[in-house]
Amino acid sequence: MEMMMMMMMNFNHHRIKTNGIWMHVAEQGTSGPLVLLLHGFPELWFSWRHQMTYLAGRGYHVVAPDLRGYGDTDSPLSPCSYTIFHVVADLIGLLDHFGEQQAFVVGNDWGAVAAWHLALFRPDRVKGIICLSVPYVPRYPNIRPSESFNQAFGSGFYISQFQEAGRAEKAFARYDYVTVMKKFFLINKPDQLIAPPGMEIIDYLETPSFLPPWITEEELQIYADKFLESGFTGPFNHYRAMDLNWELLAPWQGSKITVPAKLIVGDKDIGFHSGGTKEYIEGNVLKNLVPNIEIVLLDGHHFIQQEKPQEVSDEILSFLRKLT
Repeated sequence: MEMMMMMMMNFNHHRIKTNGIWMHVAEQGTSGPLVLLLHGFPELWFSWRHQMTYLAGRGYHVVAPDLRGYGDTDSPLSPCSYTIFHVVADLIGLLDHFGEQQAFVVGNDWGAVAAWHLALFRPDRVKGIICLSVPYVPRYPNIRPSESFNQAFGSGFYISQFQEAGRAEKAFARYDYVTVMKKFFLINKPDQLIAPPGMEIIDYLETPSFLPPWITEEELQIYADKFLESGFTGPFNHYRAMDLNWELLAPWQGSKITVPAKLIVGDKDIGFHSGGTKEYIEGNVLKNLVPNIEIVLLDGHHFIQQEKPQEVSDEILSFLRKLT
């Protein structure tokens, strides 16, 4: 644990007022081009610990926030405060705070969704984006996301279960927080996360009996301690705002993302084969929507920046250097 504390002290922590909330950021390196690192569910800034040290050591100013609803960042109560517009506005506020007109943006999972939309709404503020695990997905004009998920995967689908206020919170509360982290971080099933009828997704996910070499009990405890303080309602609210996002994103129907982009996906990620991700990223739809995209497949799962830190760091650095 002492080693973990030493590692935590390498980062400069502070809270920044942006878009009406206080946002916690961890920072490393003070000069050079700004690189924003955006985490997903159920994560924190800490998911980028390896990349922060690596990039800061190579001359970049690296900032990893806890997104709204997570960790030491404010967590507004209403799901309506978690639209993609709120999240992107929080990030614009960070760029303004650091006095930067443009940044490189790297995101995993929901952080990737944020990066794609920052590039969509404000290409003038983005030098390039690297998205992990989640490709840019077009808005389907005729059906809300919640209905589309129900039709495709049924009511046992994890995103469907997360929609109902209080439901997943109650289910998660049956477990200690380290167990919750293990269940999500160490998913080994390549299929979509769908619980059998009458079962909650958290009960369906297995708790592995031993840890893989890329994460320790101490590291899991850091996540667990923060989620014990903040709870899961903030993170779930990002899912609960999906239908509202869909309504608000109508003006961008068919819009392209023109900034340079790189997508990094693990070939054992959830739904990579069974959910159609492989066909989607290899086909023409994504390349039409994001014309300036490079796609990299790695041997790995969903939390690839933690599982394969060196490979991901190298991929990020090669992209940044190409554009710097």
